[in-house]
Amino acid sequence: MPRKLEITGLSKRFGDLEALQSIDVAVEQGEFISVVGPSGCGKTTFLRMVAGLETATSGTILLDGAP
Repeated sequence: MPRKLEITGLSKRFGDLEALQSIDVAVEQGEFISVVGPSGCGKTTFLRMVAGLETATSGTILLDGAP
């Protein structure tokens, strides 16, 4: 069974600003995770990319094994 969510090498740039750099996350079926950090660290950008509202500069996001 594929992982519920698998993120590999996720990066996001806004011009010269590198908002996220090479993020790797694996979430198994039934697992619970939290995304925490200081203001401006990229939490919302990360979640927007996972939700499909923002495109990644590089990397892959798989949900139930599908892009």
